[in-house]
Amino acid sequence: MSDQSTEEVSDDVVEHRKLLIAGTGIAGLTAAIYAGRANNEPLVIEGDEPGGQLTLTTDVANYPGFPEGISGPELVTDMKSQARQFGATIENGMVENVDSSQRPFRVELQNGDVYTADAVIAASGASARTLDVPGEDELLGYGVSTCATCDGAFFRDEDMLVVGGGDAALEEATFLTKFADTVYLVHRREEFRAEGYWIDRVHEKVEDGEIEIMKNTELIEIHGSPEDGVDHVTLVENEQGHPTDRLDDPGTEEFEFDVGAVFLAIGHTPNTAYLEGTGVVTDEEGYLRTKGGDGGDQTETDVPGIFGAGDVVDYHYQQAVTAAGMGCKAAMDADEYLEDVERADSSVEAAAADD
Repeated sequence: MSDQSTEEVSDDVVEHRKLLIAGTGIAGLTAAIYAGRANNEPLVIEGDEPGGQLTLTTDVANYPGFPEGISGPELVTDMKSQARQFGATIENGMVENVDSSQRPFRVELQNGDVYTADAVIAASGASARTLDVPGEDELLGYGVSTCATCDGAFFRDEDMLVVGGGDAALEEATFLTKFADTVYLVHRREEFRAEGYWIDRVHEKVEDGEIEIMKNTELIEIHGSPEDGVDHVTLVENEQGHPTDRLDDPGTEEFEFDVGAVFLAIGHTPNTAYLEGTGVVTDEEGYLRTKGGDGGDQTETDVPGIFGAGDVVDYHYQQAVTAAGMGCKAAMDADEYLEDVERADSSVEAAAADD
């Protein structure tokens, strides 16, 4: 947090807003729509992934209200238009840090612009981890995916490859058996990191012939094109594990493998670094802790006035529709907080006038 006083920084403030929202994924844009309708005129900062992870999905078939499906970018564009219609302002940029030592909050962007805000909604999402292998970027959204629930049905009857060894990977591999001819689960070590429940589920699918496990194996290249999707992949295997660390080892085998889709399930990194020092509490992975429970204020963090919504909080469901629901809650919680702030200010002003 900055140790500058309000007086020292007041001259460099671009603008004061009642509410600032970090992120333009589904959670942030839903929050913007609801906040706009509540006359809170939110300022929305896009972040480094404008539109969030949904922009990587070419067809969204499970978002309610679109029986024919809708592309991720189109849904985000429509939501931006809707948010602006209700009074939201959307600005390019990334939040660098939030100073919670003063009220209103002081929010600094990476370009140096400074805003103040009475309340902040963190809807900055979580970035799916990728492998940074050749073909990955070009084919992301065209046969390479980080969300089996989102995209699995598009590759019905194909052989599918899932990369990972934790709960998410084994859960996604199990889910994909609904659609795949065969699911190949690739893990760079001998032992899975997943809970016993998911290991047991996967082994049941192995016995049924629906999943094949490829241990001590890593993916090093994805082949195909955006027009035709994934054609095949290049894998390396070494019985000692972590074969990419042993590429010169005579025991390392490199081979081509035919699959029609690749699902990366190696975790997400929540985008919460800009909240360090504010007093918000996160888990060991960096996901925000919110109050939850029944009644209002479910999305408030441990710092009054800072709220969390979407994948920045939710590491389990990570669906567009659940993110939208949390964005709605956060906007309503923030509105109630802002009303409390306004009432408190009015009381102070009334007391001063009486004096």
